[in-house]
Amino acid sequence: QVQLVESGGGLAQPGGSLRLSCAASGSIFRINVMGWYRQAPGKERELVATITSAGATTYADSVKGRFTISSDNAKNTAILQMNSLKPEDTAVYYCNANIVTLTRSWGVVYWGKGTLVTVSS
Repeated sequence: QVQLVESGGGLAQPGGSLRLSCAASGSIFRINVMGWYRQAPGKERELVATITSAGATTYADSVKGRFTISSDNAKNTAILQMNSLKPEDTAVYYCNANIVTLTRSWGVVYWGKGTLVTVSS
């Protein structure tokens, strides 16, 4: 079994910063991709950023230049550094990972439970 646990959400002022962390644990053989998605009230879940095991990254246009995703492969952890936050960044942020476990030879997508980020003055 695999678990993804997010941490680091909370309240920030516009222009401020927050750092989200996602730790994967369990019967992990290899993590192919880790990423962050977000869902604002009344909106669909959307991609924020992803990072592959090789370090290749992708970002939503709305966060480019403000957010940075990184990973520590040895610790099975992904970090989302969020700077220059805007009120429209307010959402529940979910960690996502494509993981090959010790019992399956193909990758399976797992989700964390989410952490709330509120940007408000």
